Amino acid sequence: MSKSYIPTINISSLIKNNFETQNAFKTIKKIEKACVNVGFFQITGHGINPKEIKKTCEVGNKFFNLPDSNKRKLSPKKWNKKNKNLYRGYFPNDVNGKEGLDIGDLKVTKKYSSNISNQYIEHLNLSLCFNKNSIDILNKYFDNIYRLSETLFKSVIKLNKKNPDISSAAFSRLKTLSTLRFNYYPNQTKPVEISKQDKVALGCETHVDSGIFTVLYQDRKGGLQVQNRKNKKWYDVPFNKKALVVNTGRALEFLSKGKFKATNHRVLWNKSKRLSVPFFFEPSYDFKMNQSFLNGSKFKNNGPIYEKFLNKSLKKFIEYQR
Repeated sequence: MSKSYIPTINISSLIKNNFETQNAFKTIKKIEKACVNVGFFQITGHGINPKEIKKTCEVGNKFFNLPDSNKRKLSPKKWNKKNKNLYRGYFPNDVNGKEGLDIGDLKVTKKYSSNISNQYIEHLNLSLCFNKNSIDILNKYFDNIYRLSETLFKSVIKLNKKNPDISSAAFSRLKTLSTLRFNYYPNQTKPVEISKQDKVALGCETHVDSGIFTVLYQDRKGGLQVQNRKNKKWYDVPFNKKALVVNTGRALEFLSKGKFKATNHRVLWNKSKRLSVPFFFEPSYDFKMNQSFLNGSKFKNNGPIYEKFLNKSLKKFIEYQR
């Protein structure tokens, strides 16, 4: 399979959020082309130190190596009756062939969560399984990957000849439904699914993501594949130790009036252990999903809130049937 199908873009010209330079404009046009033609691209020059990514992965791997009883201390109520959380937390590998840990904004306190009373804004007591140093590493990574994702979204806003600062209307820290997830694929004895299209064994089913962007770190074992929308063929996303993988989601498809389509992807069945760390960049739960946000001269502040949009999207994922 061709490696060249997934473009690689150096986004260093955007990192300081100066979208007015000639280099920034060229980079934004490359992002536009990648989103329209492929729906996936890899980014270098993203400003996140590889050592930080490595430390974050080490925190994830250490967690998944804990005894099952320890990991379930962070499980939602479905897998731990003692817990009140329904959305955030750990899910075991008997759910869908992989283990996962979903972490929301680490700045959300227990008091804030109880006061806001929203089904997706939950405080997860990470100290049940992580020491202070590990929590600090997770905090730093969440902050940096959130900031990076917002830069990518601002570049899309700039494409539409609007002020990039309006991103704050869609994304408000503490209200955002963004999720930092650790996916851990154990030694799977059998595939989760056999592709109906080409009979390939899969470790993660064919799907599209819900949000604006997903920004992913995959380890060198790879396995992620992207479907060409036109010929329906599948292409590998090659491992690049300097790169993060970005793909478009359903929310961006909606806001862009279908210009940036959410793209099918899947993970091949791999009999060896594998870790991936996706960050799902999701708007604030009360953001009004109106296509005028990216299109037209004035934003019409009406329409369904993002919480309802996400709720509908998550129903197709087994691990979110909680």
